[in-house]
Amino acid sequence: MAEAAQYDVVVIGGGPGGYIAAISAAQLGMKVACIEKRDALGGTCLNVGCIPSKALLESSELYRQAKEGLAQHGVNVGAVKLDLAAMLSRKDKVVGDLTRGIDGLFKKHKIARYLGTGRIVSPAAVEVFHGGKSERVTGHNLVIATGSDPIPLPGVPFDGKRVISSTEALTLSKVPKHLIVIGGGVIGLEMGSVWLRLGAEVTVVEMLPQLLATLDSQIAKTAQRIFTK
Repeated sequence: MAEAAQYDVVVIGGGPGGYIAAISAAQLGMKVACIEKRDALGGTCLNVGCIPSKALLESSELYRQAKEGLAQHGVNVGAVKLDLAAMLSRKDKVVGDLTRGIDGLFKKHKIARYLGTGRIVSPAAVEVFHGGKSERVTGHNLVIATGSDPIPLPGVPFDGKRVISSTEALTLSKVPKHLIVIGGGVIGLEMGSVWLRLGAEVTVVEMLPQLLATLDSQIAKTAQRIFTK
């Protein structure tokens, strides 16, 4: 095995926690490596979470306003037609522009990028696996920023078609007739809002007494009134 590359800091995970930690360490003069399994940096938030959902929320709200809300202001736009492919393409462009921006910051600060999954094999060493091959890197400091993944319900695995996670909900090729969202948190309500505005019937299932139960109670109560309306 080749001699392991040595760094001051090795970051496992290229999401908002990981890439910011890597850039901050590099700005302090440290030699930094970042291990990320996705082709693009940015983690769940930037690739399949906060950013693409906000892009679709903006686009779907503009569609809803054009279809239902502008006429009452005296703005008549005629028949409004949804071009879902164009909407999804804009979402992808927003994500792509931002991930390329992070790549640029990594290059600027000379951060080594390792594509693959990392496994800690000692207090100072990480094995990186990708494409059936592995290599080892060492660091005086290890930062674990491995992020999150959707969790399926017991006995109901994701199949990518009928039972989907929030990741697939960002890329549906057509508006579903009826979408059942299990979980009344931020992610579930964002996805529900997008597809409701585009024409789907949406049902939210939440085991707690109210939606957004982990947020400030006044905000949660106000939001629930809006969603009910």
